[in-house]
Amino acid sequence: MHIDSHQHFWKYDPKDYEWMTDTMSDLQHDFLPDDLRILIDQTGINGTIVVQARQKLQETEWLLELSDSNDFIKGVVGWVDLMSPDIMDTLETFSQHEKLKGVRHLIHDEPDEKFILGPDFLRGLGSLQAFDLTYDLLLYPNHLSYAVDSVKYFPEQKFVLDHIAKPSIKNGILAPWDKDIRELAKLDNVYCKLSGMVTEASWNQWKLKDFKPYLDIVFDCFGPERLMFGSDWPVSTLSANYYQVHAIVWDYIQQYPKQVQEKIFGLNAVKFYGIK
Repeated sequence: MHIDSHQHFWKYDPKDYEWMTDTMSDLQHDFLPDDLRILIDQTGINGTIVVQARQKLQETEWLLELSDSNDFIKGVVGWVDLMSPDIMDTLETFSQHEKLKGVRHLIHDEPDEKFILGPDFLRGLGSLQAFDLTYDLLLYPNHLSYAVDSVKYFPEQKFVLDHIAKPSIKNGILAPWDKDIRELAKLDNVYCKLSGMVTEASWNQWKLKDFKPYLDIVFDCFGPERLMFGSDWPVSTLSANYYQVHAIVWDYIQQYPKQVQEKIFGLNAVKFYGIK
């Protein structure tokens, strides 16, 4: 099974997607399962994990409904208010759907860069393991050190880092991202998605060699057992088409044996998200 571990759907409404600035006008319309199905069919992907793009419970409900009517959606990473006093009841309700695999919060949009260490948020994170739910870490490089401290509270909780923490690929900057991501990778309950890189590079002007230093580092510190391909479609279309995004990772892993390639493009996601 070949899995795209990170993609999105939405029905565009400017009130719901304030993060789509004027520079992202290409994203300001609907992106739905039929739009993606033809792309994954032609790329050899036979399953995806759809990830929330709005911080509303209605988003989670809608994504789960889409998963019921589209077999290629193998799992949903939704949103719930982890700081709510009713979080256990909310998780009890949503976890009854077998395709809810995890949750995410837009941490990198919070004004407090230490948000992930807030006591109410930590309490919410601590509730996930009881429902066998994963947590997607959406961070910028300046959040990595705080994420390390947060994750250490929950050694049995499964975490995955989205978009390799969005380093400045456009400017070729490695430090201090390289040091901090290595610290996070020392925690063996943290995986990493090879996703979101093209939008951190020069849009539509990048070259394959731009990504190599960053891929070298994440492969070195996470190893082939904790990495997974993700397209970040349709956000990725700002800088590349689906086939190009797929090819960046596919081209890089040709240096590894087939068993490693199968882990990166499917088996690791199956294991992490508990895909049947």
